[in-house]
Amino acid sequence: MKRLLVIGIGAGDPDHLTMQAVKALNRVDVFFLMDKGPAKHALVDLRRAICERYIVDHTYRFIEAESPERQHGDLDYTRSVEALNRAKQATFERLIDEELSDGQCGGFLVWGDPSLYDSTVRILQAILDSGRCAFEFEVIPGISSVQALAARHKVPLNGIGGALEITTGRRLAKAQVGDGASVVVMLDAQDAYRQVSDPDTHIYWGAYVGTPDEILIAGRLGEVADDIERTRKAARQANGWIMDTYLLRKP
Repeated sequence: MKRLLVIGIGAGDPDHLTMQAVKALNRVDVFFLMDKGPAKHALVDLRRAICERYIVDHTYRFIEAESPERQHGDLDYTRSVEALNRAKQATFERLIDEELSDGQCGGFLVWGDPSLYDSTVRILQAILDSGRCAFEFEVIPGISSVQALAARHKVPLNGIGGALEITTGRRLAKAQVGDGASVVVMLDAQDAYRQVSDPDTHIYWGAYVGTPDEILIAGRLGEVADDIERTRKAARQANGWIMDTYLLRKP
């Protein structure tokens, strides 16, 4: 039987890997790396560096495949993501079928934690449900950008006895969030914090958290929103992409 490990590798700092993740790396024979284009080659390079650092006395190889892209424009968001996942599913099926032998272990290295805004587990389960490919898989949790952000800013995520909502920039921009005091926002492509009406709301913002390019800004939205917007724009121009997360805390 083929085995697959979905390994959370943290938010960018190689020291974020858990001991469970390190042990899992040393079980993998074939690592599947999804290439998202030149702008994000650094993410592939980091995955390779993590393996070189932690794998000892075990032979392994990398298989790279071009990652499908989600179509943007006037398409319904949910339908476009479902189409993207179907395309990824076809790619995953081919890799597992062609590159992994019976009895071998394959690995997917997931940025952050596999349970949070990542579809790898969902896609693998869909492959099993289709009956076209047989394997067993395990999920190894990792440190998410949410955890890393809170640690770097030295703040708890929730207030005493309070709830915490984790959502996306798209939902914040459409005011599709609850009225809780603490909201973590991920995948913000449009400076959605600008939609928050209370300038006294505190924001703890971080980009490339856990990497050498890490940037942190915190303060009242009314005082730091412009600075965050300028920083995001400059980072995107310099790197071709930006990976940021932030916590909003009502006064």
